[in-house]
This record gives sequence, C-alpha cells and structure tokens, in this order.
Amino acid sequence: MKLVFATHNSNKIKEIEPLLPEFIELVSLTDLGCDEEIREDGETLEENAYLKASYVTKNFKLDVFADDTGLEVEELNGAPGVYSARYAGKDHDSEANMKRLLKMMEGKTNRKAQFKTVIALNLGTRQKLFIGICKGSILKEARGDQGFGYDPVFQPEGFDKSFAEMTQEEKNKISHRAKAFHKLIGYLHSQLSA
Repeated sequence: MKLVFATHNSNKIKEIEPLLPEFIELVSLTDLGCDEEIREDGETLEENAYLKASYVTKNFKLDVFADDTGLEVEELNGAPGVYSARYAGKDHDSEANMKRLLKMMEGKTNRKAQFKTVIALNLGTRQKLFIGICKGSILKEARGDQGFGYDPVFQPEGFDKSFAEMTQEEKNKISHRAKAFHKLIGYLHSQLSA
C-alpha cells in the first residue's frame, strides 16, 4: 500500500520509519516532487493536519496522512501550541523557539507540559483523525543532542532525561507522534482485513 506522508521534514520521516509495517510503502512530499510549502494557517493542530492532507489529495489524488504537532505548556495557557514551529518568528528556528520558551518559563514553578500530535488520514473518500499525547515537563535548560524541535527542553513523565537524551528507539516507545502513528497503523490494518 502506497501512502504519502505530507511532510518535507526528514526528522519526522526518520522518526516513524522504524514503526512502519511491511505493507506500507511510505512516500514523502520530496519523493512526489512537491517542493511547495503547504500552508499551515489553521487555528488548531487538527485544522493544519487536514489542510496538509487535503492539499495532497486534491493535487496528487493519493492516499495520504499529515501531522501537526504542538507543545502545550500549562503555565502559558497551552502556548506555544499550534504556533510551536513559529514561536520565535516565521523562520521555523528550533534554537530560537527553545530560547523564547525558556525565557517565558523563567521563575515559573508549574512546568507541566505535553506534546500533542494530530494525524489526519485521507484514505479514498474517508477522513480520520488520530491523536497522540505525551505528558511531561519543561526543563530549565536544554539537554541532549538527539531528536529535534523542543526535544532538548522536554522531559517526559516518569523519565529523568529529555527527549533529546533518548535513543530513537526509546523515544518511539512513548512519544506523542509514535502514539498517534500506532493508532493510524491499527486503523489501516483493520481496513485491509475488512
């Protein structure tokens, strides 16, 4: 089964490749020859995931899934949330985003946060949403050099290290993206065996 992952982000592809069952042939936007940055101007993660998936369905007529992920910090009323990738400006600069977050969290005692991934699947004429959440807290400084985005400042619940200090295998057991992706795979299995 050929399935498009509507992303140009090689980190996201690397993260989910080990989770792929054999029956799925994953195709990225780059593989499709789609160089366009698909607009993500929705007001929620769900809207952005649907926007990306719908773009591929409309322009390439292929089965597709798209994700949008946000870091939601309790003390900041859920910010940066849907603006996580552009928290420090339009450049999608992870380092600047982390620095701004750490600055906003200075002196705060409530450091609870969660990563939330929403996957929108367009399979034929059906549309489905899958959500994965990983709860944790914001560290006072960046730690580790694995992963991407806010991984160095996010410590998942029940662990004493940041996402960026974990191996890909460790992160894939608990991450928001992996949880949403497992739900997607379960759904695809059920559709194939129906």
